[in-house]
Amino acid sequence: MTMVVTEPCKGCKDKACLKVCPTDCFYEDGDMVYIHPDECIDCGACVPECPVEAIFHEDNVPEPWLHYIELNAKPRRSVRPLNRSRHTPCAVRCVTHVRKM
Repeated sequence: MTMVVTEPCKGCKDKACLKVCPTDCFYEDGDMVYIHPDECIDCGACVPECPVEAIFHEDNVPEPWLHYIELNAKPRRSVRPLNRSRHTPCAVRCVTHVRKM
């Protein structure tokens, strides 16, 4: 299971959802961002951060936007990863600061 970005994201430039993702599974093209289903851990942290309410759990995507499940999973050359850092997500977000880089 995974989270899915849908139609309301088209043209949105806010990208607040990216900052809370512990796995950096967001990618973007010229229109919108997408969630890579193999990298998403289904934590749902991005859902309340999305200002246009475009992110849904795969099982709860509204009927008119079901094709976005496939769009998020479809590999595209024009899509580039976002919010990537040289540190692992667990090290970057470690609340106990046990992991040092």
